[in-house]
Amino acid sequence: MKISRGKPAEYGQEIVKRRFRLASDRVDLKGKKILDFGCGNGAQSIEFIKTNTTIIAVDIDDTSINTLKEYISINNVDKITAIKYDGKKLPVESNSIDVVMSYEVLEHVHDESESLQELNRVLKQGGEILISVPNKWWIFETHGANLPILRWNRVPFFSWLPQSIHSKFAKARIYKKQDIVRLLNKNGFVVKNCTYITAPMDVIKNKIIKNLLKKLMFRSDETKYAFLSTAILVHGQKG
Repeated sequence: MKISRGKPAEYGQEIVKRRFRLASDRVDLKGKKILDFGCGNGAQSIEFIKTNTTIIAVDIDDTSINTLKEYISINNVDKITAIKYDGKKLPVESNSIDVVMSYEVLEHVHDESESLQELNRVLKQGGEILISVPNKWWIFETHGANLPILRWNRVPFFSWLPQSIHSKFAKARIYKKQDIVRLLNKNGFVVKNCTYITAPMDVIKNKIIKNLLKKLMFRSDETKYAFLSTAILVHGQKG
């Protein structure tokens, strides 16, 4: 599989608000030191400083980090430190972080276990992790695929195909609940909760259709129905 870089969420999108609400329901964030792993342009970090947190935001992409630094400067944000890193060794002290958050990042990293072990290293004993990954059972391939002949790379139900086929064409990894739980357990975390995040409908351009879908099918932040979910959210703790 040739893994492509993901597109960061935009400032103020419903998905960043939804993630924040789900995180707040699970973790006491007030006054905590948080690592935003794969922060992109910082849209998620900015949402989290509402709780008086201190955030270290890291990403491998120069453009994304510079965008966040510019936002920090223009808006006089003093609770976020934006740092570019090499994708392997986090520039963070061991046992120094209260909460790690990582949204739609693990599917893009070079080595899943290596990244998770780094996150485990920087967390304090008993520190918590909130991590989301793409859900295999969502109707559309969330990151697209390099499919022959077909120009449209969001073909319905492509993600439902066997892993051996999916991995040949997909631009990023995809997960079932048991996959991400197994990975976290393997790399030193105890899973406390695992849920499906309801599709946010951010990509729907038509406001009438978007509002109708959100009202009828995608109103709550989480769902028990896998096919209504774009991502799996896992809340874990350093063991």
